Amino acid sequence: MHLFGLTGGIASGKSAVAARFRARGVPVVDADQLARDVVLPGTPGLSAVVEAFGAGVLDADGALDRKRLGELVFKDEAARRTLNALLHPRIAQAGVARAAELAARGEPLACYEAALLVENGLADAFRPLVVVAASPAVQAARVGSRDALDREAALARIAAQMPLEDKVRAADLVITNEGTVEALTSAADDALREVLTRTSVDPARYFSRDPGAP
Repeated sequence: MHLFGLTGGIASGKSAVAARFRARGVPVVDADQLARDVVLPGTPGLSAVVEAFGAGVLDADGALDRKRLGELVFKDEAARRTLNALLHPRIAQAGVARAAELAARGEPLACYEAALLVENGLADAFRPLVVVAASPAVQAARVGSRDALDREAALARIAAQMPLEDKVRAADLVITNEGTVEALTSAADDALREVLTRTSVDPARYFSRDPGAP
């Protein structure tokens, strides 16, 4: 099985592209979901986070309060590094296990979707790498609307990430998402066709019918 990468900046449209790939029949291993799984109640991951950051990061039910944890690490680079060191190895292990499951059931292709794929030095492990990009102004408008933030706060969140142009430089394929949903859908299909060409996977498996058809 060939595992290719998908990443992008905040509010660039990465999740929408992943959804289109799923609709086409491509399994998507979502690193964000894996990150949630490795800190479920009762897991060693959650215990490690509580040990590092205190019981205040738990909600009333004993689950991780992701918003509270995010507030702690967002403006504290050292805390963010600590959290990443705790979780990234566990996320990677869970990703390997998920990929092995997909390979065992005979999937020829799967997508690994991760916001920090380039930052973590993993671009070469998931070629071809697809990057979804948008201008900072577009990102800020989307973040502000989505998260009810003013422009300054939205720009601060964007600035906390690796510059999107650095991710674009690491990409094999770039999807620019500054237009309509229909344009993004079409661009995602074009990118998938190119991935199939580069990985020598039969496109008929994913393009034999309209994914919106019943």
